[in-house]
Amino acid sequence: MPSLSLQLQSLFFKYHLRHQLQTLAQTRDKFGTTSRPDHPSVPANPTFQNGVATKDLHIDPLSSLSLRIFLPETVLLKDSAFDSNDVVYGGYTPPAGKRHRKLPIMLQFHGGGFVVGSNDTSCNDLFCRRMAKLCDVIVVAVGYRLAPESPYPAAFEDGTAVLSWLAKQANLAAVRRKGRGNSGNQQGIFDSFGSSMVEPWLAAHGEPSRCVLLGVSCGANIADFVARKAVEAGSLLDPVKVVAQILMYPFFIGSVPTKSEIKLANSYFYDKATCMMAWKLFIPEEEFDLDHPAGNPLVPGRGPPLKTMPPTLTIVAEHDWMRDRGIAYSEELRKANVDAPLLEFKNAVHEFATLDVLLETPQAQACADDITIWVKKYISLRGGEFSY
Repeated sequence: MPSLSLQLQSLFFKYHLRHQLQTLAQTRDKFGTTSRPDHPSVPANPTFQNGVATKDLHIDPLSSLSLRIFLPETVLLKDSAFDSNDVVYGGYTPPAGKRHRKLPIMLQFHGGGFVVGSNDTSCNDLFCRRMAKLCDVIVVAVGYRLAPESPYPAAFEDGTAVLSWLAKQANLAAVRRKGRGNSGNQQGIFDSFGSSMVEPWLAAHGEPSRCVLLGVSCGANIADFVARKAVEAGSLLDPVKVVAQILMYPFFIGSVPTKSEIKLANSYFYDKATCMMAWKLFIPEEEFDLDHPAGNPLVPGRGPPLKTMPPTLTIVAEHDWMRDRGIAYSEELRKANVDAPLLEFKNAVHEFATLDVLLETPQAQACADDITIWVKKYISLRGGEFSY
């Protein structure tokens, strides 16, 4: 049983969240929004603060889709040096003409029921910093468009758009390197606005052939959708390869109630009634269905075959009414011979490792360590030195 203080925090959290969902305007806006004004955000800092530098990008002129990149200082080689005259936004820029250390890329999708949350909130910033340092990866946190301004399929389209953007970045960076080698100058690649399209941090340090997806709550639904699209795209996404995904307490739903949905309907922080409000804001009324592909990964006819899915680590919490759905999906993946371990944390609640009030708990730290151990099997260059 969670502590009394946690139960009280849960009550206040649910009251605030329900009030927020009830007051959201029922408007449609193609450009969309990726954050809410009452959620505390942290500005990006392109200098290495506590071992990680961050920067924000707006990658689509037709929508509010944005990214925050988390670059761990392990990219710095021993001979790397800072030049005060060679900086990006007053922060780190890869030294020109030097060998750069390459790191895997982790695409992270935040939680919030598709209607709240952001990639730049204080809790998401701290969590992504933790992942970048522990896993030794470049984390790209996706600021996808929120409902009801941008209902389904906007968030899912944003997820696939980022994966395509990542592939485009890798190819543009390769062309730029080839151009430098042929002409010996610093020629770049420019978009229609006249600014360089090549993102320097990813061009210098990103290794897209080792790409991991990590989704938190509803972000897990997006990550799983993106993984499926990556399987379907195949070599069209080269050189991007999705080698694994982590689904943290996925936001799955279905028409036939599970035991946990009945027993834990009034669970902590995110109860079933509140989550149903979020689903109704996200899925358009004319196509609302509890077995909608956005919520039920096991609905018949949803492709591609499970046996083609990447290795998938699923994390669930004991006191989460959605836990049975995550367990069932993990079981089906294992039946299809996919490496799909399941981690169930006892006496834990939904978002126990990512909520701001729970980020520093021993469970949150242990969860981050477990993710690190498992994911390094698939992102390590040597491979096999980590086991789970």
